[in-house]
Amino acid sequence: MPAYNAASTLERTVSDLPADGIAEVILVDDHSSDDTVAIANRLGLTVITHESNRGYGANQKTCYRRALETEAEVVVMIHPDYQYDARLLGVATEILRLGICDCVLGSRIRTRREALAGGMPRWKYLANRVLTTVENVALGQNLGDFHSGFRAYRREVLETIPYESNSDDFVFDSQFLAQAVHFGFKLGDIPVPVRYFDEASSINLWRSIRYGLGTLGVLTRFWLHRVGLRSRLFTPSGQGAN
Repeated sequence: MPAYNAASTLERTVSDLPADGIAEVILVDDHSSDDTVAIANRLGLTVITHESNRGYGANQKTCYRRALETEAEVVVMIHPDYQYDARLLGVATEILRLGICDCVLGSRIRTRREALAGGMPRWKYLANRVLTTVENVALGQNLGDFHSGFRAYRREVLETIPYESNSDDFVFDSQFLAQAVHFGFKLGDIPVPVRYFDEASSINLWRSIRYGLGTLGVLTRFWLHRVGLRSRLFTPSGQGAN
């Protein structure tokens, strides 16, 4: 769980986690100003704290480094803001264990009516639809929501993808999925209910625009790499590239 000021939603998220099949719950706190760390400790989570606010992507890097120190064969990243239904974690991990997919995302966009009824702002819905369509075409996929905070990966995915080269900001997620496609991993998704409310984390319009432009930049680098202009995002660790 990459966390930042999640005190008001963390306990609800953790309470929805399945009782069986989870070896460890890791929370990385990105220098929150609220009681996120105290609540996480009370709940018995493995807590790692950043001494300064390093960004969402940097938070995930710390999460995955710690997860790979364990013997886990499946790693799930879920935002602790209660936007995503943690009860569905077992569904996602079973798809991985059966070998159907290597990466499973929770899709909030099953239908437009459902997404908007769940509180997703109309402009966010439209932006998500446009960006996800472009990503599906560029990456040869058919996902419902590329921008989900509910993601499950087989261990091999994290061991293969050079995610340490990725951004420390929100575009980390777009880079990671493009990398997964590049390295030949199978992507799939499951529907998850939409839950937007005041306490749920969300980036503002300006940062959303930056994120969208950053995602388009990732797709450009993906195709440039394919035609021979190598990028470190798509180069195995230890091999040089720009």
